[in-house]
Amino acid sequence: MRLSDASVVIRPRTAWEAMDLGVLMAGEHRVLLMGSWALVTLPVFALLTALLWQYPSTAIFLFWWLKPAFDRLPLYILSKALFGETPSLKEAVRQWPRLLKGQLLASLTWRRLSLSRSFVMPVSQLEGLDGPARQKRLGMLQQRNAGAARWLTTVGVHLEIGLWFGCMALFYLFIPQNVEMDWDWQRLALATSSEGLWLEHLGNAFYALILVFWEPIYVACGFSLYLNRRTVLEAWDLELVFRRLRQRLSSVAPLLLLVIGLMLLPLSPPVMADAKPLTPQNASQSVKALLDKPPFKNPETVTRYRFGEEKPAVKNETHRDGKLPAWLKALLDNLNSDTFKHIAQGVEVLLWGLLIGSLIMLAWRYREWLSTFVSRRAPRKPKMVKPVPMQLFGLELGTETLPDDVASAAEQLWATQPREALGLLYRGLLSRLLHDFNLPLKSADTEGQVLACVHQLQQPHLLAFSDELTRHWQNLAYGHQLPPLCAQQKLCSDWRALFSAGNTP
Repeated sequence: MRLSDASVVIRPRTAWEAMDLGVLMAGEHRVLLMGSWALVTLPVFALLTALLWQYPSTAIFLFWWLKPAFDRLPLYILSKALFGETPSLKEAVRQWPRLLKGQLLASLTWRRLSLSRSFVMPVSQLEGLDGPARQKRLGMLQQRNAGAARWLTTVGVHLEIGLWFGCMALFYLFIPQNVEMDWDWQRLALATSSEGLWLEHLGNAFYALILVFWEPIYVACGFSLYLNRRTVLEAWDLELVFRRLRQRLSSVAPLLLLVIGLMLLPLSPPVMADAKPLTPQNASQSVKALLDKPPFKNPETVTRYRFGEEKPAVKNETHRDGKLPAWLKALLDNLNSDTFKHIAQGVEVLLWGLLIGSLIMLAWRYREWLSTFVSRRAPRKPKMVKPVPMQLFGLELGTETLPDDVASAAEQLWATQPREALGLLYRGLLSRLLHDFNLPLKSADTEGQVLACVHQLQQPHLLAFSDELTRHWQNLAYGHQLPPLCAQQKLCSDWRALFSAGNTP
Protein backbone atom coordinates (compact mmCIF):
# COMPACT_ATOMS: atom_id res chain seq x y z
CA MET A 1 0.00 0.00 0.00
CA ARG A 2 1.07 3.60 -0.66
CA LEU A 3 0.25 5.95 2.18
CA SER A 4 0.42 8.94 -0.15
CA ASP A 5 -2.65 7.58 -2.00
CA ALA A 6 -4.80 7.43 1.15
CA SER A 7 -8.17 9.14 0.83
CA VAL A 8 -8.12 10.28 4.49
CA VAL A 9 -5.66 12.37 6.44
CA ILE A 10 -3.10 10.06 8.07
CA ARG A 11 -2.42 11.36 11.59
CA PRO A 12 -2.70 10.06 15.18
CA ARG A 13 -6.19 10.44 16.63
CA THR A 14 -7.95 9.63 19.86
CA ALA A 15 -10.01 6.44 19.92
CA TRP A 16 -13.34 8.29 19.74
CA GLU A 17 -12.10 10.56 16.96
CA ALA A 18 -10.96 7.48 15.04
CA MET A 19 -14.44 5.93 15.35
CA ASP A 20 -15.92 9.21 14.13
CA LEU A 21 -13.67 8.88 11.09
CA GLY A 22 -15.09 5.38 10.57
CA VAL A 23 -18.62 6.78 10.53
CA LEU A 24 -17.56 9.33 7.89
CA MET A 25 -15.92 6.61 5.78
CA ALA A 26 -19.07 4.49 5.94
CA GLY A 27 -21.18 7.52 5.01
CA GLU A 28 -19.02 8.30 2.00
CA HIS A 29 -19.44 4.78 0.58
CA ARG A 30 -22.88 4.08 2.07
CA VAL A 31 -24.52 3.06 -1.23
CA LEU A 32 -21.84 0.50 -2.04
CA LEU A 33 -21.62 -0.84 1.52
CA MET A 34 -25.35 -1.12 2.11
CA GLY A 35 -26.04 -2.48 -1.37
CA SER A 36 -23.38 -5.20 -1.18
CA TRP A 37 -24.45 -6.13 2.35
CA ALA A 38 -28.08 -6.45 1.25
CA LEU A 39 -27.21 -8.55 -1.82
CA VAL A 40 -25.19 -11.00 0.30
CA THR A 41 -27.15 -11.22 3.55
CA LEU A 42 -30.81 -10.91 2.57
CA PRO A 43 -30.79 -14.06 0.37
CA VAL A 44 -29.18 -15.99 3.23
CA PHE A 45 -31.81 -14.62 5.61
CA ALA A 46 -34.61 -15.62 3.22
CA LEU A 47 -33.16 -19.13 2.86
CA LEU A 48 -32.89 -19.61 6.64
CA THR A 49 -36.43 -18.34 7.10
CA ALA A 50 -37.80 -20.75 4.49
CA LEU A 51 -35.91 -23.74 5.88
CA LEU A 52 -36.73 -22.96 9.51
CA TRP A 53 -40.23 -21.49 9.14
CA GLN A 54 -41.44 -23.38 12.20
CA TYR A 55 -38.44 -22.18 14.24
CA PRO A 56 -38.09 -18.41 13.73
CA SER A 57 -35.89 -17.98 16.80
CA THR A 58 -33.40 -20.52 15.45
CA ALA A 59 -33.40 -18.85 12.04
CA ILE A 60 -32.57 -15.38 13.40
CA PHE A 61 -29.98 -16.83 15.79
CA LEU A 62 -28.14 -18.54 12.91
CA PHE A 63 -28.33 -15.34 10.85
CA TRP A 64 -26.91 -13.35 13.78
CA TRP A 65 -24.18 -15.94 14.33
CA LEU A 66 -23.02 -15.61 10.70
CA LYS A 67 -22.34 -11.87 11.04
CA PRO A 68 -18.49 -12.30 11.13
CA ALA A 69 -18.68 -13.99 7.73
CA PHE A 70 -20.76 -11.12 6.33
CA ASP A 71 -18.50 -8.46 7.91
CA ARG A 72 -15.60 -9.46 5.68
CA LEU A 73 -17.22 -7.85 2.66
CA PRO A 74 -17.50 -4.28 4.12
CA LEU A 75 -13.93 -4.57 5.42
CA TYR A 76 -12.69 -5.52 1.95
CA ILE A 77 -14.52 -2.56 0.36
CA LEU A 78 -13.20 -0.07 2.94
CA SER A 79 -9.61 -1.33 2.65
CA LYS A 80 -9.72 -0.87 -1.11
CA ALA A 81 -11.48 2.49 -0.98
CA LEU A 82 -8.93 3.84 1.50
CA PHE A 83 -6.24 3.88 -1.20
CA GLY A 84 -8.43 5.00 -4.09
CA GLU A 85 -9.26 1.54 -5.48
CA THR A 86 -12.98 1.46 -4.69
CA PRO A 87 -14.50 -1.67 -6.26
CA SER A 88 -17.84 -1.69 -8.01
CA LEU A 89 -20.87 -3.41 -6.52
CA LYS A 90 -20.49 -6.36 -8.88
CA GLU A 91 -16.77 -6.79 -8.15
CA ALA A 92 -17.33 -6.60 -4.37
CA VAL A 93 -20.06 -9.26 -4.37
CA ARG A 94 -17.92 -11.56 -6.55
CA GLN A 95 -15.03 -11.27 -4.08
CA TRP A 96 -17.09 -12.33 -1.05
CA PRO A 97 -16.75 -16.14 -1.48
CA ARG A 98 -12.96 -15.76 -1.77
CA LEU A 99 -12.89 -13.72 1.45
CA LEU A 100 -14.41 -16.63 3.41
CA LYS A 101 -11.40 -18.92 2.97
CA GLY A 102 -9.14 -17.63 5.74
CA GLN A 103 -9.87 -18.59 9.38
CA LEU A 104 -13.67 -18.72 8.92
CA LEU A 105 -14.09 -21.57 11.42
CA ALA A 106 -12.25 -19.64 14.12
CA SER A 107 -14.33 -16.52 13.42
CA LEU A 108 -17.56 -18.49 13.88
CA THR A 109 -16.52 -20.49 16.96
CA TRP A 110 -14.18 -19.40 19.75
CA ARG A 111 -13.68 -15.86 18.38
CA ARG A 112 -17.38 -15.23 17.71
CA LEU A 113 -18.22 -13.60 21.05
CA SER A 114 -15.13 -11.38 21.22
CA LEU A 115 -16.04 -7.78 22.06
CA SER A 116 -13.03 -6.58 20.03
CA ARG A 117 -14.12 -8.43 16.88
CA SER A 118 -14.27 -5.41 14.55
CA PHE A 119 -10.86 -4.16 15.77
CA VAL A 120 -8.94 -7.45 15.39
CA MET A 121 -10.64 -8.64 12.19
CA PRO A 122 -8.20 -6.72 9.90
CA VAL A 123 -5.28 -8.63 11.44
CA SER A 124 -6.62 -11.93 10.12
CA GLN A 125 -8.18 -10.72 6.87
CA LEU A 126 -5.82 -7.97 5.68
CA GLU A 127 -2.51 -9.03 7.26
CA GLY A 128 -3.19 -12.77 6.96
CA LEU A 129 -1.69 -13.60 10.36
CA ASP A 130 -2.58 -16.70 12.35
CA GLY A 131 -1.29 -18.62 15.34
CA PRO A 132 1.52 -17.14 17.47
CA ALA A 133 2.18 -14.36 14.96
CA ARG A 134 -1.43 -13.23 15.25
CA GLN A 135 -1.37 -13.32 19.05
CA LYS A 136 1.85 -11.31 19.14
CA ARG A 137 0.39 -8.76 16.74
CA LEU A 138 -2.83 -8.45 18.77
CA GLY A 139 -0.87 -8.02 21.98
CA MET A 140 0.79 -4.97 20.45
CA LEU A 141 -2.34 -3.50 18.86
CA GLN A 142 -4.61 -3.94 21.89
CA GLN A 143 -2.42 -2.00 24.31
CA ARG A 144 -4.36 1.22 23.73
CA ASN A 145 -7.61 0.79 21.74
CA ALA A 146 -8.96 -2.50 23.10
CA GLY A 147 -11.25 -0.70 25.54
CA ALA A 148 -12.69 1.54 22.83
CA ALA A 149 -13.30 -1.51 20.60
CA ARG A 150 -15.21 -3.25 23.41
CA TRP A 151 -17.29 -0.13 24.01
CA LEU A 152 -18.04 0.02 20.28
CA THR A 153 -19.47 -3.52 20.37
CA THR A 154 -21.42 -2.82 23.57
CA VAL A 155 -22.95 0.35 22.17
CA GLY A 156 -23.65 -1.44 18.88
CA VAL A 157 -25.63 -4.19 20.64
CA HIS A 158 -27.79 -1.64 22.44
CA LEU A 159 -28.24 0.34 19.23
CA GLU A 160 -29.43 -2.74 17.36
CA ILE A 161 -31.96 -3.50 20.10
CA GLY A 162 -33.16 0.11 20.17
CA LEU A 163 -33.58 0.26 16.40
CA TRP A 164 -35.42 -3.07 16.41
CA PHE A 165 -37.93 -1.82 19.01
CA GLY A 166 -38.26 1.40 17.04
CA CYS A 167 -39.11 -0.47 13.81
CA MET A 168 -41.72 -2.56 15.62
CA ALA A 169 -43.26 0.56 17.15
CA LEU A 170 -43.27 2.34 13.78
CA PHE A 171 -44.98 -0.65 12.17
CA TYR A 172 -47.62 -0.59 14.90
CA LEU A 173 -48.25 3.13 14.34
CA PHE A 174 -48.91 2.58 10.62
CA ILE A 175 -51.59 -0.06 11.22
CA PRO A 176 -55.08 1.30 10.43
CA GLN A 177 -57.22 1.75 13.50
CA ASN A 178 -60.07 -0.48 12.28
CA VAL A 179 -57.60 -3.34 11.69
CA GLU A 180 -55.86 -2.82 15.01
CA MET A 181 -59.12 -3.12 16.95
CA ASP A 182 -59.68 -6.63 15.57
CA TRP A 183 -56.26 -7.85 16.75
CA ASP A 184 -55.62 -9.47 20.09
CA TRP A 185 -51.96 -8.59 20.69
CA GLN A 186 -51.69 -10.58 23.90
CA ARG A 187 -52.99 -13.69 22.16
CA LEU A 188 -50.58 -13.22 19.24
CA ALA A 189 -47.59 -12.67 21.52
CA LEU A 190 -48.33 -15.77 23.59
CA ALA A 191 -49.43 -17.97 20.72
CA THR A 192 -47.49 -21.20 20.18
CA SER A 193 -49.22 -22.39 17.01
CA SER A 194 -48.64 -21.26 13.43
CA GLU A 195 -50.81 -18.16 13.84
CA GLY A 196 -48.03 -16.37 15.75
CA LEU A 197 -45.14 -17.36 13.47
CA TRP A 198 -45.68 -14.54 11.00
CA LEU A 199 -45.27 -11.96 13.76
CA GLU A 200 -41.89 -13.46 14.82
CA HIS A 201 -40.69 -13.61 11.21
CA LEU A 202 -41.73 -9.99 10.76
CA GLY A 203 -39.53 -9.04 13.72
CA ASN A 204 -36.69 -11.07 12.20
CA ALA A 205 -37.08 -9.19 8.91
CA PHE A 206 -36.85 -5.86 10.75
CA TYR A 207 -33.59 -7.00 12.36
CA ALA A 208 -32.14 -8.05 8.99
CA LEU A 209 -33.00 -4.61 7.56
CA ILE A 210 -31.42 -2.86 10.57
CA LEU A 211 -28.14 -4.68 9.93
CA VAL A 212 -28.11 -3.39 6.35
CA PHE A 213 -27.80 0.11 7.81
CA TRP A 214 -25.76 -0.45 10.98
CA GLU A 215 -23.32 -3.31 10.40
CA PRO A 216 -21.19 -1.52 7.73
CA ILE A 217 -20.83 1.41 10.15
CA TYR A 218 -19.73 -0.99 12.91
CA VAL A 219 -17.10 -2.57 10.63
CA ALA A 220 -15.89 0.85 9.47
CA CYS A 221 -15.43 2.08 13.06
CA GLY A 222 -13.40 -1.00 13.97
CA PHE A 223 -11.30 -0.60 10.81
CA SER A 224 -10.60 3.07 11.60
CA LEU A 225 -9.50 2.09 15.13
CA TYR A 226 -7.11 -0.44 13.56
CA LEU A 227 -5.73 2.19 11.15
CA ASN A 228 -5.26 4.69 13.96
CA ARG A 229 -3.35 2.18 16.08
CA ARG A 230 -1.04 1.32 13.16
CA THR A 231 -0.52 5.02 12.49
CA VAL A 232 0.71 5.47 16.06
CA LEU A 233 2.86 2.32 16.14
CA GLU A 234 4.43 2.63 12.68
CA ALA A 235 4.57 6.45 12.51
CA TRP A 236 2.73 6.67 9.21
CA ASP A 237 2.34 10.43 9.59
CA LEU A 238 6.11 10.88 9.92
CA GLU A 239 6.70 8.66 6.91
CA LEU A 240 4.44 10.88 4.84
CA VAL A 241 6.30 13.98 6.01
CA PHE A 242 9.64 12.48 5.01
CA ARG A 243 8.27 11.49 1.63
CA ARG A 244 7.10 15.03 0.96
CA LEU A 245 10.48 16.33 2.13
CA ARG A 246 12.26 13.94 -0.22
CA GLN A 247 10.16 15.18 -3.13
CA ARG A 248 11.06 18.79 -2.30
CA LEU A 249 14.76 17.99 -2.04
CA SER A 250 14.90 15.90 -5.21
CA SER A 251 15.39 19.04 -7.31
CA VAL A 252 18.48 20.12 -5.35
CA ALA A 253 20.02 16.65 -5.04
CA PRO A 254 22.63 17.19 -7.85
CA LEU A 255 23.78 20.39 -6.20
CA LEU A 256 24.18 18.60 -2.85
CA LEU A 257 26.20 15.84 -4.47
CA LEU A 258 28.47 18.42 -6.10
CA VAL A 259 29.05 20.18 -2.76
CA ILE A 260 29.83 16.89 -1.03
CA GLY A 261 32.29 15.99 -3.81
CA LEU A 262 34.09 19.31 -3.48
CA MET A 263 34.34 18.83 0.28
CA LEU A 264 35.96 15.41 -0.16
CA LEU A 265 38.64 16.64 -2.59
CA PRO A 266 41.03 18.12 0.04
CA LEU A 267 41.37 14.77 1.79
CA SER A 268 44.94 13.53 1.43
CA PRO A 269 45.69 10.01 0.13
CA PRO A 270 47.47 8.88 3.35
CA VAL A 271 44.40 9.62 5.39
CA MET A 272 42.22 7.59 3.05
CA ALA A 273 44.76 4.80 3.04
CA ASP A 274 44.68 4.51 6.83
CA ALA A 275 41.05 3.58 6.78
CA LYS A 276 40.21 -0.06 7.40
CA PRO A 277 39.26 -1.81 4.15
CA LEU A 278 35.57 -2.69 3.97
CA THR A 279 35.16 -6.42 3.43
CA PRO A 280 32.21 -8.75 4.12
CA GLN A 281 34.08 -10.24 7.11
CA ASN A 282 34.82 -6.82 8.65
CA ALA A 283 31.26 -5.64 8.07
CA SER A 284 29.85 -8.80 9.66
CA GLN A 285 32.09 -8.41 12.72
CA SER A 286 31.14 -4.75 13.10
CA VAL A 287 27.44 -5.51 12.87
CA LYS A 288 27.75 -8.37 15.36
CA ALA A 289 29.69 -6.20 17.81
CA LEU A 290 27.07 -3.46 17.49
CA LEU A 291 24.16 -5.87 18.08
CA ASP A 292 25.87 -7.26 21.22
CA LYS A 293 25.71 -3.81 22.84
CA PRO A 294 22.77 -1.79 24.17
CA PRO A 295 20.19 -0.89 23.10
CA PHE A 296 20.01 -3.97 20.86
CA LYS A 297 21.03 -6.44 23.55
CA ASN A 298 20.29 -5.92 27.23
CA PRO A 299 21.09 -9.06 29.20
CA GLU A 300 19.34 -9.41 32.51
CA THR A 301 19.24 -12.03 35.22
CA VAL A 302 15.82 -13.50 36.11
CA THR A 303 15.50 -15.41 39.35
CA ARG A 304 12.62 -17.84 39.87
CA TYR A 305 11.84 -20.98 41.80
CA ARG A 306 11.92 -24.31 39.98
CA PHE A 307 12.43 -27.95 40.70
CA GLY A 308 16.04 -29.05 40.82
CA GLU A 309 17.73 -31.19 38.27
CA GLU A 310 17.38 -34.92 38.68
CA LYS A 311 20.14 -36.45 40.75
CA PRO A 312 21.05 -40.09 41.17
CA ALA A 313 18.90 -41.52 43.91
CA VAL A 314 20.40 -43.26 46.90
CA LYS A 315 20.33 -46.97 46.55
CA ASN A 316 17.87 -48.68 48.83
CA GLU A 317 16.27 -52.03 49.18
CA THR A 318 13.33 -51.20 46.91
CA HIS A 319 15.20 -49.56 43.96
CA ARG A 320 18.68 -50.97 43.67
CA ASP A 321 19.46 -49.32 40.30
CA GLY A 322 19.23 -45.77 41.80
CA LYS A 323 16.39 -44.55 39.46
CA LEU A 324 13.13 -42.96 40.52
CA PRO A 325 9.92 -44.87 39.95
CA ALA A 326 8.12 -44.00 36.72
CA TRP A 327 4.97 -42.77 38.54
CA LEU A 328 7.03 -40.46 40.77
CA LYS A 329 8.98 -39.06 37.82
CA ALA A 330 5.73 -38.40 35.92
CA LEU A 331 4.28 -36.67 39.00
CA LEU A 332 7.30 -34.40 39.33
CA ASP A 333 7.12 -33.54 35.62
CA ASN A 334 3.46 -32.61 36.00
CA LEU A 335 4.22 -30.46 39.05
CA ASN A 336 6.77 -28.55 36.97
CA SER A 337 4.24 -27.79 34.20
CA ASP A 338 2.58 -24.43 33.56
CA THR A 339 -0.83 -25.80 34.54
CA PHE A 340 0.34 -26.62 38.04
CA LYS A 341 1.97 -23.21 38.33
CA HIS A 342 -1.35 -21.51 37.56
CA ILE A 343 -3.13 -23.76 40.07
CA ALA A 344 -0.49 -22.97 42.69
CA GLN A 345 -0.88 -19.24 42.04
CA GLY A 346 -4.64 -19.55 42.39
CA VAL A 347 -4.30 -21.43 45.69
CA GLU A 348 -1.83 -18.81 46.89
CA VAL A 349 -4.26 -15.99 46.08
CA LEU A 350 -7.06 -17.88 47.83
CA LEU A 351 -4.99 -18.42 50.97
CA TRP A 352 -3.92 -14.79 51.10
CA GLY A 353 -7.55 -13.74 50.64
CA LEU A 354 -8.64 -16.02 53.53
CA LEU A 355 -5.89 -14.61 55.73
CA ILE A 356 -6.77 -10.99 54.97
CA GLY A 357 -10.48 -11.69 55.37
CA SER A 358 -9.87 -13.39 58.73
CA LEU A 359 -7.85 -10.42 59.97
CA ILE A 360 -10.61 -8.03 58.88
CA MET A 361 -13.27 -10.13 60.62
CA LEU A 362 -11.20 -10.25 63.83
CA ALA A 363 -10.64 -6.52 63.76
CA TRP A 364 -14.36 -5.91 63.25
CA ARG A 365 -15.34 -8.44 65.96
CA TYR A 366 -13.09 -6.87 68.57
CA ARG A 367 -13.26 -3.27 67.33
CA GLU A 368 -14.53 -1.96 70.69
CA TRP A 369 -11.71 -3.67 72.54
CA LEU A 370 -9.13 -2.34 70.08
CA SER A 371 -10.52 1.17 70.28
CA THR A 372 -9.44 1.42 73.92
CA PHE A 373 -5.79 0.96 72.90
CA VAL A 374 -5.83 3.27 69.89
CA SER A 375 -4.99 6.85 70.62
CA ARG A 376 -6.87 9.63 68.97
CA ARG A 377 -5.39 11.14 65.91
CA ALA A 378 -3.72 14.47 66.19
CA PRO A 379 -5.66 17.27 64.56
CA ARG A 380 -4.74 17.76 60.98
CA LYS A 381 -2.86 20.82 60.06
CA PRO A 382 -4.84 23.17 57.91
CA LYS A 383 -3.84 23.04 54.30
CA MET A 384 -1.93 25.97 53.00
CA VAL A 385 -4.10 27.97 50.68
CA LYS A 386 -2.23 28.70 47.51
CA PRO A 387 -2.16 32.39 46.66
CA VAL A 388 -4.27 33.42 43.72
CA PRO A 389 -2.08 34.52 40.79
CA MET A 390 -2.36 38.21 40.07
CA GLN A 391 -1.19 37.91 36.47
CA LEU A 392 -1.69 35.45 33.61
CA PHE A 393 -0.14 35.95 30.16
CA GLY A 394 1.01 39.38 31.36
CA LEU A 395 -2.58 40.48 32.13
CA GLU A 396 -3.61 42.00 35.45
CA LEU A 397 -6.41 39.89 37.01
CA GLY A 398 -7.27 41.86 40.12
CA THR A 399 -10.93 42.82 40.41
CA GLU A 400 -9.97 46.41 41.20
CA THR A 401 -8.22 46.72 37.81
CA LEU A 402 -11.41 45.92 35.86
CA PRO A 403 -14.34 48.29 35.15
CA ASP A 404 -17.73 47.54 36.66
CA ASP A 405 -19.28 46.86 33.24
CA VAL A 406 -16.65 45.02 31.22
CA ALA A 407 -18.90 44.50 28.17
CA SER A 408 -19.78 48.21 27.86
CA ALA A 409 -16.15 49.23 28.27
CA ALA A 410 -15.15 46.76 25.57
CA GLU A 411 -17.82 48.10 23.19
CA GLN A 412 -16.42 51.61 23.58
CA LEU A 413 -12.90 50.39 22.78
CA TRP A 414 -13.76 48.27 19.70
CA ALA A 415 -13.78 51.22 17.28
CA THR A 416 -10.46 52.83 18.30
CA GLN A 417 -8.55 50.20 20.28
CA PRO A 418 -9.76 46.71 19.28
CA ARG A 419 -6.72 44.95 20.80
CA GLU A 420 -7.38 46.55 24.21
CA ALA A 421 -11.09 45.68 23.92
CA LEU A 422 -10.43 41.99 23.28
CA GLY A 423 -7.73 41.95 25.95
CA LEU A 424 -10.21 43.47 28.42
CA LEU A 425 -12.76 40.72 27.72
CA TYR A 426 -10.16 37.97 28.06
CA ARG A 427 -8.70 39.54 31.21
CA GLY A 428 -12.21 39.80 32.67
CA LEU A 429 -12.86 36.11 31.85
CA LEU A 430 -9.69 34.99 33.64
CA SER A 431 -10.55 37.15 36.64
CA ARG A 432 -14.04 35.66 36.84
CA LEU A 433 -12.65 32.12 36.61
CA LEU A 434 -10.23 32.85 39.45
CA HIS A 435 -12.47 34.72 41.87
CA ASP A 436 -16.02 33.57 41.07
CA PHE A 437 -15.47 29.94 40.01
CA ASN A 438 -12.33 29.35 42.17
CA LEU A 439 -10.44 27.58 39.39
CA PRO A 440 -6.91 26.53 40.45
CA LEU A 441 -5.12 28.46 37.72
CA LYS A 442 -1.38 28.96 37.82
CA SER A 443 0.88 31.62 36.44
CA ALA A 444 2.50 29.09 34.08
CA ASP A 445 -0.78 27.80 32.61
CA THR A 446 -1.39 28.07 28.87
CA GLU A 447 -4.62 28.95 27.11
CA GLY A 448 -5.27 25.25 26.47
CA GLN A 449 -4.82 24.39 30.15
CA VAL A 450 -7.24 27.16 31.12
CA LEU A 451 -9.85 25.69 28.73
CA ALA A 452 -9.28 22.24 30.24
CA CYS A 453 -10.04 23.66 33.70
CA VAL A 454 -13.20 25.33 32.36
CA HIS A 455 -14.29 21.99 30.87
CA GLN A 456 -14.21 20.47 34.37
CA LEU A 457 -16.89 22.94 35.52
CA GLN A 458 -19.40 21.17 33.23
CA GLN A 459 -21.07 24.39 32.13
CA PRO A 460 -21.64 24.23 28.35
CA HIS A 461 -22.41 27.93 27.84
CA LEU A 462 -19.34 29.05 29.78
CA LEU A 463 -17.16 26.54 27.93
CA ALA A 464 -18.46 27.66 24.52
CA PHE A 465 -17.88 31.34 25.32
CA SER A 466 -14.41 30.65 26.74
CA ASP A 467 -13.44 28.61 23.68
CA GLU A 468 -14.60 31.30 21.23
CA LEU A 469 -12.98 34.15 23.19
CA THR A 470 -9.70 32.21 23.53
CA ARG A 471 -9.65 31.48 19.80
CA HIS A 472 -10.09 35.18 18.91
CA TRP A 473 -7.52 36.12 21.54
CA GLN A 474 -4.93 33.72 20.09
CA ASN A 475 -5.64 34.90 16.54
CA LEU A 476 -5.04 38.48 17.63
CA ALA A 477 -2.07 37.81 19.90
CA TYR A 478 -0.17 35.46 17.59
CA GLY A 479 -1.64 36.06 14.15
CA HIS A 480 -2.60 39.77 14.37
CA GLN A 481 -6.09 38.98 13.08
CA LEU A 482 -8.94 41.07 14.45
CA PRO A 483 -12.32 39.40 14.99
CA PRO A 484 -15.08 40.47 12.56
CA LEU A 485 -17.71 43.01 13.61
CA CYS A 486 -20.38 40.36 14.18
CA ALA A 487 -18.03 38.42 16.45
CA GLN A 488 -17.27 41.60 18.44
CA GLN A 489 -20.94 42.21 19.12
CA LYS A 490 -21.55 38.52 19.94
CA LEU A 491 -18.70 38.42 22.46
CA CYS A 492 -20.10 41.42 24.36
CA SER A 493 -23.68 40.06 24.35
CA ASP A 494 -22.49 36.62 25.50
CA TRP A 495 -20.49 38.27 28.27
CA ARG A 496 -23.63 40.02 29.56
CA ALA A 497 -25.64 36.78 29.35
CA LEU A 498 -23.06 34.85 31.35
CA PHE A 499 -21.81 37.36 33.91
CA SER A 500 -24.79 39.53 34.58
CA ALA A 501 -25.83 40.06 38.18
CA GLY A 502 -28.37 37.24 38.04
CA ASN A 503 -26.09 34.68 36.42
CA THR A 504 -22.96 35.16 38.52
CA PRO A 505 -22.40 32.15 40.80
